[in-house]
Amino acid sequence: MNEKPLFNFHILVAEDDYLLAAAVREILTDAGAVVVGPAPNVVNAASLIEKADRIDAAVLDVNLGGEMVYPIADILRANQVPIILTTGYDAQSLKADYADIRICEKPFDPQQLVSELTRLIPSA
Repeated sequence: MNEKPLFNFHILVAEDDYLLAAAVREILTDAGAVVVGPAPNVVNAASLIEKADRIDAAVLDVNLGGEMVYPIADILRANQVPIILTTGYDAQSLKADYADIRICEKPFDPQQLVSELTRLIPSA
C-alpha cells in the first residue's frame, strides 16, 4: 500500500501566481498526485481539461489574472469532479452559486490542502 495520500490522482491546478502555482504543484506531487497544469488563466485551464485523460479533483484560484474561475468550476461540476477553491478574498465575497465548494483561504497550510483533497476524492 502506498503511503502517499494522493498517489496517482490527477489534480488540475489553476493559479495565476507563478510562485504559488509552483508551491501547490510541489505540495501535490509530494503527496503522490499527478498535477495537471498549472494553468495561469481560464482559457488555459479549459484547454487542459479538454486534453486530459482524466481529472480526479481540482484546485482553482478564484481570480485568475482578473478572470473569475467560475466557467472552469462549471465544467468540472458537470463532470462531477471535486473542487477546492483557493482565494485571498473572504468566502462571503464568492458567488452564492458556489457556496457548496470547499474553500482554502490564502495563505493555506499545505497539509490542510492535502487533507481536504483526500476527503473530497472518492477512495483517496
